[in-house]
Amino acid sequence: MRIISGIHKGRRIQAPKNLPTRPTTDRAKEALFNILENQYSFSDISILDLFSGIGSISLEFGSRGVKDIDLVEKNSNCIKHLNKTFEGLNLKANINKRDVFQYIEQNKKSYDVIFADPPYEIEKEKLNELIEIINQNEMLKNEDSQIIIEHSKFLSLEDHPQFIQSRRYGLSNFSFFEKL
Repeated sequence: MRIISGIHKGRRIQAPKNLPTRPTTDRAKEALFNILENQYSFSDISILDLFSGIGSISLEFGSRGVKDIDLVEKNSNCIKHLNKTFEGLNLKANINKRDVFQYIEQNKKSYDVIFADPPYEIEKEKLNELIEIINQNEMLKNEDSQIIIEHSKFLSLEDHPQFIQSRRYGLSNFSFFEKL
């Protein structure tokens, strides 16, 4: 995995082989950030990265100047890797070792972008529940805020009332959802 742009452009991040993660491919990440950089001034936004894994998306946001980054991951080995990597790159982030659903149910903060990269085996109903809890807790900051979910190309979320668009990159889809 590499950081595509920003102050750490080109930097390779090696994840330990024993982690239960599926990092976003560089091609997909580059395409995602091409979309986002046309929508946001990165130095002014807040990010919530759910199911963070090794933090590929958050590291990219941090490298591009985002100062307000919260990550949620429950795997202890991933948390160790995240702490070490963010510290090594001198990037600031709030790294939370929690279950994603418990975290968002108790969260009181709102964000400009909420990115979720759950295990591909997760059921569609759980993803709908995730979006519903985010709505109930008013976690999207304003009308320009959005939820982005990375999921298998074999799962369609287009029937959700907040769905905006979907982009496919290899085996992965990014589905975008607007604020209610």
